[in-house]
Amino acid sequence: MQPAIWQRTRRPARTGLSLLMPIRALSFSRGIHRIPYLTSLLGVDAVSRGGGLARPPATELACVVGWGQKRNTARARRYAAARGLPYLALEDGFLRSVDLGVQGDPPLSVVVDDVGIYYDARQPSRLEQLLNGAAVAVLPGTVVDAPAIQGSDPLLDEALLSRARACMARLREAGLSKYNNSPDLELPASEQPRVLVVDQTAGDLSIEYGLAGPDSFRVMLEAALGEHPDAEILVKIHPDVIAGKKRGHLRDAASHPRVRLLASDVNPAHLVRQVQQVYVVSSLVGFEALLAGAPVSCFGAPFYAGWGLTDDRIAIPRRRQKRTLEQVFSAAYLLYARYRHPHTGVACGIEPVIEHLALQRRLFSENAGDLYCYGFTLWKRGYVRRYLQCPWNRVRFIRSGRQLRRLQPGHAARLVVWGMREPGPLRQLAEQQHIPLWRMEDGFLRSVGLGSDLIAPVSLVLDRQGIYFDPARPSELEDLLQHQAFSVQELASARRLRENIVGLGLSKYNVGQSQHLSHGAGANQRVILVPGQVEDDASIRRGCPDICTNAGLLRAVRANAPDAWIIYKPHPDVLSGNRDGVTETEQAAGYDQLVTDIGIVQCLEAADEVHTMTSLVGFEGLLRGKRVVTYGLPFYAGWGLTSDRHHVERRTRKLVLDGLVAGSLIRYPRYLDLATGRFATAESVLAQLVNRRSATSQNNNILLPLYHRVARRLVNLLNGIFYAR
Repeated sequence: MQPAIWQRTRRPARTGLSLLMPIRALSFSRGIHRIPYLTSLLGVDAVSRGGGLARPPATELACVVGWGQKRNTARARRYAAARGLPYLALEDGFLRSVDLGVQGDPPLSVVVDDVGIYYDARQPSRLEQLLNGAAVAVLPGTVVDAPAIQGSDPLLDEALLSRARACMARLREAGLSKYNNSPDLELPASEQPRVLVVDQTAGDLSIEYGLAGPDSFRVMLEAALGEHPDAEILVKIHPDVIAGKKRGHLRDAASHPRVRLLASDVNPAHLVRQVQQVYVVSSLVGFEALLAGAPVSCFGAPFYAGWGLTDDRIAIPRRRQKRTLEQVFSAAYLLYARYRHPHTGVACGIEPVIEHLALQRRLFSENAGDLYCYGFTLWKRGYVRRYLQCPWNRVRFIRSGRQLRRLQPGHAARLVVWGMREPGPLRQLAEQQHIPLWRMEDGFLRSVGLGSDLIAPVSLVLDRQGIYFDPARPSELEDLLQHQAFSVQELASARRLRENIVGLGLSKYNVGQSQHLSHGAGANQRVILVPGQVEDDASIRRGCPDICTNAGLLRAVRANAPDAWIIYKPHPDVLSGNRDGVTETEQAAGYDQLVTDIGIVQCLEAADEVHTMTSLVGFEGLLRGKRVVTYGLPFYAGWGLTSDRHHVERRTRKLVLDGLVAGSLIRYPRYLDLATGRFATAESVLAQLVNRRSATSQNNNILLPLYHRVARRLVNLLNGIFYAR
């Protein structure tokens, strides 16, 4: 049952019926109104503006919200007090985002406090009450698996503590912090002990309200120097100071011979693992150090001080309980903070946010270095940058090996090539200078529409060994499928992904009509689908030892299955006129039925088998339980799941279907949420593809094909001019 402040009121209706009114919050802050998915974070239906004539009457409001203890919240507090409305203080959560708030990255987490705010130790807060053992009801909008029970201490709930331990372990494993846009700094080996002193921004309210002041930083530094006479003292500057947005307190500390200033942006979660002691005033880095197992001394009163976990240099009399680290984490991160899903925006628990931020950091790490990209058209460059994003890397597009040599690549250089388009001299230069060569291609769940129609992909692959369509050499995908173990959880995720793809009727391009495909096959006659391919495609040039044309494939299929009903579907790029190819139109070509306008999913549903050279349709047939016969060497052949005309001797492992899916659709590609620009999971992009397909089917703009043709010609013209320079 919702607490009284959140209960819906009823509006009298002239018909005599009562209508439930929406739950509304009121805010006087423009900044708060700019927070995406604010209603999800607050657990309300709407947030109304406090200024102007559009302000709703107080009788229609559930609460008034403001940002922390900022002085500009006075108006909101007065309004709430005068009308008997609850005032809720908002602040960034402890696991906030990838980038900094001052850089405009919206929060994935906020805290909501109806008592005070966590960093104000001058008075109680909801978090402090939780840690003191009060039976505080969970505010509406908070998503918890083990909600607080009235009349008991919620931090004694073993299910909640077990969840906390799992989350803490995952945070440590992924190296996550409040912000996650900084590289790991590996300190050089040293016999001298190291101590970390954490600076904060001048004017930070958590200093003043944390029972400290500007002088506390000088006292803290002197204590660190005095208590560790043989140690190197590392002073970490706040990211906002490094970004040039704010001032700090300890920039002059480097004048001491034992002090080293860390003025570059580094990941604190990794840094605290490499020191023997951490000194803070009220910084969250202190709690992140506790998570990493480092001892912490506090010269202010942050939320985690006073519970027996830290060496406290000031007294905090109200904090009476002794708490474990799991209990403090449970209170702060699970019961106090609230989260929104990174892709859907709906309220969620902490776990999806942890996994989202872990994914960003993992791919940032893979993208680190100086990336020199060759073979990318002007149009591709726009979205390729997003797939290669990393806050601490550099991406350059080059047109020749001569240009690469002129740029003098260093030890962190990587050469990224689209497909296999690098000329011999460029490849030789990379080998001579020991520059790793990575290859990029479209992923297997790509888009709603063709890449040749300038539709950006939701997935790409970046292969650091070879490329999946070239069986002449190993690729990362082949290595995954041949050597890597897949956990029970991964196989379960792969099964769910496969079932969702089939259930939603998704394919690589998701083009063509979704109407049922009728055919003329007899009752007991096999129906074979033969997908056409672009005959100059690299997958055919590299992966087809003998049959390398659509006509040759059709003849081979007819010879192998003379009594079957053969459906031939040309490649959509050929049908659209974007790529050269052959679409046979006579029975002599070897098929019984030509399909041009119906989607590939409907063709697969009508077929019993798929016969192909190297088309991805064969893989999509496996997902749907079809028998697949390969006449070339696609990535999914050779694992015991297909009938193969040729074999790759390196592929000796027998896979289950979900193992193939786990490697090919979960581990190998990288997915992008095109709306947020952040990396995503395969599951999350499925919903985006469905939404885009629905929007496309409702768009009956007859000028769209003309637009695609004009856009393609313009892009080709620009590419020709650009590369001719």
